[in-house]
Order: sequence, then structure tokens, then C-alpha cells
Amino acid sequence: MKKNIWGIIVLVAAFVVAMPSQAQIKFGLKGGVNLTQFKTSGNVIKENSDNAAGFFVGATADVTIPLAGLGADISLLYDNRLMKDGNEKKTLQYIAIPINAKYTVGFSSLASVYVATGPQFSFNVGNRSLNDWITVDGYKNDFKLKSSEFSWNVGAGVTVLSHVRVGYNYNIPLTNTADLDLGSVTNIKLKNNTHQVSLTYLF
Repeated sequence: MKKNIWGIIVLVAAFVVAMPSQAQIKFGLKGGVNLTQFKTSGNVIKENSDNAAGFFVGATADVTIPLAGLGADISLLYDNRLMKDGNEKKTLQYIAIPINAKYTVGFSSLASVYVATGPQFSFNVGNRSLNDWITVDGYKNDFKLKSSEFSWNVGAGVTVLSHVRVGYNYNIPLTNTADLDLGSVTNIKLKNNTHQVSLTYLF
């Protein structure tokens, strides 16, 4: 986990150093809802959870390079994701740091649209137990969520009056949310795909 944190610091520092001096930075607040589906896979089990709604909220920094249309969106978010399978529910809590490169096209001083993509680092800050979530051969098995995850964002949105932004983002997992190795029985991998709709106010 410490290696991941240092990796984030180096990445952000490299980006800041590479920014041209005319770059503009705005700070703001971001919040929204997410719709998450968890998928298990293994040599015995393949199962998908129901789509479940959660939320995220936090601070964001918006960087734009005048005339080029290029920029970045860096956020620090509390990310609450819900697992749901029938009557069973489990809340996952993360501190998420998405770092998205952004390309913006302005139609006028009133509105602009953008597309964005980039990595996201998520750190589990909640209960890491998944007790009684997975059943193998009739037996319940407890296994631990990973302390951190790495994923990739793809999104788009619109900014109105240079201050209000509405966006859609799809978060694609590149690492597992959790693993359960039962030896000769099965090795279960758990991942989550998340749709996000956000509202941002830039000061």
C-alpha cells in the first residue's frame, strides 16, 4: 500500500512539473451516484451480483491549458459502493483518487463538452471481510477484500457557465477486488464494474 501511495505522489508531481506556466487551475466539490455490479469467476463459480446504487463525494482540481483544449481532472473522493445479491448486502468504502486526462471543446462562453480517461487508485477504508458472501459446495467461506485497487476511467460530460459540470464515467477494474484460494476446490476472483454520474461545482 505504501508503494501505491508513493506511486501516486510521483505521478501527480510529474504531471504538475510538466504543466505549462499558463495552465489554469480551479478547485471544486464533486459528488454523485454510482451503480456497481460485482462479478465472481473461478474454475467452479461464475456469479454476478445485482446492480446496486451507492454514492461518492469529495474535492476536485480541474486543470486546463488555454487554447489547446487539454487538461486534467484530479479528485480525492470518499467512494461508497454497495454489493447486493438477493437479500444479502455489503457496503464497501474506499478513498478514491482518479487522475483523468481531459479534452474539452467549447461551443461558447456558456457551455463546453469534454471527454476524459485515466487511472484511478482506490484504498479500502472499511470492513474488509466478506463473511458469508460466497458459497462453494454448500459451505460459506470468509475471505478478505484487497486493501487497494487499480482501475481505469472513461467518461464524458458538459460544463455550463464554467462552474457547473455534469459528467458520466465508467470505471473498469484492472485488479481484483478480492481473491479466495481454496486450493484444489477453486480459486475465486471478485471484480466490480461501476457506472457513475457526477455533479461538480468549480469555484
